Amino acid sequence: MYIQNGVWAIISRDNKFTFFKSLRVRITVILFFIGMVPCIIATNVVVQSYEDRAVTIREMNVKNQCDILCDSLVAENYLENLDSTVLNSQISLVSTFYSGRVLIVNRDLKVVRDTYDIDMGKTSVSKEIVNTFETGKGSTQYDDENAYILMTFPIKSRDVSFVEGVMLISISTNDIVQNAQSLENSGLMVTVAVCLAVLILGYVLAGFLVQPFLRITHAIEDVSDGFADEAISVPDYTETELITTAFNQMLSRVRSMDASRQEFVSNVSHELKTPLASMKVLADSINGQENVPIEIYREFMSDITQEIDRENEIITDLLALVRLDRKAAKMNIESTDIGKLLEDILKRLRPIADKHSIELHLAINAQVIADVDAGKISLAFSNLVENGIKYNVEGGSVRLSLNADKRYFYVTVQDTGMGMDEEQIEHIFERFYRGEKSHSSEIEGTGLGLAITKSVIMLHHGVIRVSSKVGEGSSFHVRIPIEFNS
Repeated sequence: MYIQNGVWAIISRDNKFTFFKSLRVRITVILFFIGMVPCIIATNVVVQSYEDRAVTIREMNVKNQCDILCDSLVAENYLENLDSTVLNSQISLVSTFYSGRVLIVNRDLKVVRDTYDIDMGKTSVSKEIVNTFETGKGSTQYDDENAYILMTFPIKSRDVSFVEGVMLISISTNDIVQNAQSLENSGLMVTVAVCLAVLILGYVLAGFLVQPFLRITHAIEDVSDGFADEAISVPDYTETELITTAFNQMLSRVRSMDASRQEFVSNVSHELKTPLASMKVLADSINGQENVPIEIYREFMSDITQEIDRENEIITDLLALVRLDRKAAKMNIESTDIGKLLEDILKRLRPIADKHSIELHLAINAQVIADVDAGKISLAFSNLVENGIKYNVEGGSVRLSLNADKRYFYVTVQDTGMGMDEEQIEHIFERFYRGEKSHSSEIEGTGLGLAITKSVIMLHHGVIRVSSKVGEGSSFHVRIPIEFNS
């Protein structure tokens, strides 16, 4: 990542800017729309309110003047005397003042007065005029598309319901529409100005808002480049605090894994070199002597064979561990009778237990048929039982129990051995950890058994827990799902 004109741009494989992935740009765009939408809505509301108000006032003014004019027409009996100069002047004045057209229709629906002199003498059957004759009430209609108001007024005496005629007036609202358009244009200019201001201010503000994230990026880059060993801290926002906390936890785990890897490599080197060193000493001893008795040769060769077997055991366990560590470790899942599997394990290990006078017991409290990799799960439980035998006391015992519920089956391996303290329990699943150091040279093994066991159980989506007391023995508790879901 790098800064391009103040915007964080991410370079994709085809070297194009994925511009809108930038948090700063997204915040700016959001603020832009937040500023633009209210301005547009406000402009439309103001323009519409103005237009509605102006039309209403125009209608009220026309109605007041036309009501007075209609009263004059009735008083002067205009429909019987159309040559009244005063009334004709008033009608023409109203038409001119409102830039409209006035028609007067008599009872026979005949146009007797038209300020445009277009329909004089014609019959008018428009629904507005007919409704006014029938109801005795005027009507108002506003046509916003063609910009005019159409109003009708009954010509009648106030104390009678008989309608002598109807005055129809069509008033232009072009001036109102033009004023509304001018107001809309002004609102648009204000909206553009506000949006530009919001865009600029939003971009600047977004820069301040994303600054903590940029500091996180720089801090992570420094850690990645090896310039910083300490945890990063950017407590400006709750989000940045959560990000840095998660990163620090990940960094701590990575460093721990790196330290574990280095220790593992060191342990592997040591464990592999030890048998080789022993074989070299034995071989040099034989080569350095002449006329060595055949019994000595056999003894030395026997010792070399034991060291070769130990080397082979270490390599075999290492290969098994590597295979289990792979995410794509092949699992041969099949329905397996767990009770029968445990019985077979004890049958196979009983000769080893008999050598140390260790009793093996199995309590099957539930019939369990589970989806497992029988080979791998057998290896895991065998390691637990074998450890219980190795780290036991003379004449002790190892007890296995099998239980289950609807979702899981549970296996407990309990021994009466030397036990462990809290510090040892924290490390027993580490590779090459051999338990009590004072007994490491006496007890056979590579220190990889429990690491393999934990890997197998995790591959089955299970968990393993340990409880132990020094001098009282240890208990390993395993829980594995009955149905395997990959």
